[in-house]
Amino acid sequence: MKSTYMMTAVASVLVAGSLPTAAAAEDLTLCWAAWDPANALVELSKDFEAQSGHKMSFEFVPWTSFADRMLNELNSGGQLCDLMIGDSQWIGGGAENGHYVKLNDFFDANGIDMADFIPATVTGYAEWPKNTPNYYALPAFGDVVGWTYRKDWFDRPEIREAFKAKYGRELGVPATLEELKDIAQFFQGREIDGTTVYGAAIYTERGSEGITMGVTNVLYNYGFQYENPDKPYDLEGFVNSAGAVSGLEFYKDLYETAVPPGSSNWYMSENIDAYKSGQVALQMNFAFIWPGVEADPNVGNGKSGYFPNPAGPAGQFAQLGGQGISVVSYSKKQDAALEYIKWFAQPEIQARWWELGGYSALRAVVEDPGFADSQPYAQTFLDSMAIVKDFWAEPAYADLLLSMQERVHNFVVAGDGTAQEALDGLVKDWTEVFEDEGKL
Repeated sequence: MKSTYMMTAVASVLVAGSLPTAAAAEDLTLCWAAWDPANALVELSKDFEAQSGHKMSFEFVPWTSFADRMLNELNSGGQLCDLMIGDSQWIGGGAENGHYVKLNDFFDANGIDMADFIPATVTGYAEWPKNTPNYYALPAFGDVVGWTYRKDWFDRPEIREAFKAKYGRELGVPATLEELKDIAQFFQGREIDGTTVYGAAIYTERGSEGITMGVTNVLYNYGFQYENPDKPYDLEGFVNSAGAVSGLEFYKDLYETAVPPGSSNWYMSENIDAYKSGQVALQMNFAFIWPGVEADPNVGNGKSGYFPNPAGPAGQFAQLGGQGISVVSYSKKQDAALEYIKWFAQPEIQARWWELGGYSALRAVVEDPGFADSQPYAQTFLDSMAIVKDFWAEPAYADLLLSMQERVHNFVVAGDGTAQEALDGLVKDWTEVFEDEGKL
């Protein structure tokens, strides 16, 4: 049941007064990834067009080529994009290379306060340097890696009895990564309704960012740290700690014992397909998929459940996803683009964004008393956003990511070397990147 606030906020969008109109209507282009939330943003933006007189165009690129396409656009000073919903890891490069307009003065002039947004999204999507009040984006889409499970399978008496007989505990939402692995291994190769099913769909993709976005959900919880907390860019003993090695070994074991055959290069879409087609009991994926799961005739309508990434020996964390929206510095239509930012930041627009399937980062939306009950996955989203960590957001992020993709995939999927060798190699690679950047 939705709260009075949520319903009122949505209704107010429909009767909202117009925004101040620029002297001349502009045709703005917003660039983002091609995925379900982008379709929701197109619908949401019709309100902006009606209020402002500007016309919105969109350039959406599949995730697998999104970074290459859009980072090339930025690095070349291209004028295709007036607004960019860039990945969280791009914020350092966007700021230091002058790709994004600094928004502090605009925020101050228009009463936009970053304290009104979920703190993790401000740090992750908007700030550079991190933990300083220098803003180059408005938090646009909160996202985090979580888990989806076949609640209808978990509820079957014969499956529950078999699980309890094997593990001595009830089958339910796992509290730890070890419990998750037990569940995934229990379902691996099991026959359900005459079909052989498998344990879990996890991220293994090598070409863009997939396996990194997956393995970090285990590494963080086993003690991996990007650097010495007391000495920036000091990596030895933190990236390749004993705990981090154990975490990487865990992920490899999960891959070898509890995933569908042929899943050596899977990311978001492959995991969605495997889950919706009934191949797996568990799915690792970003929260953006949950509205689609709920709407699916095969796995929605109460057949699925959701839970945050479980704890490990060193704590409970989850990989941050999501993006901020920035004004591109090469745009000739910056005033109109800033109008869009101001419109998007309004609480009633943010409430409508959530209703359409977007993930608002505005505290007025997510802290509303009715939010947790507004969707079956809403509480899991809140719990997950409270435990996030993110990958490097350095200007050299792409080089750092490339090294991790290669080192981790070679060990987990290809079986090359040991976990210790993989992480030692990663320390070497990253140290060279930071030396080249003059950080060491």
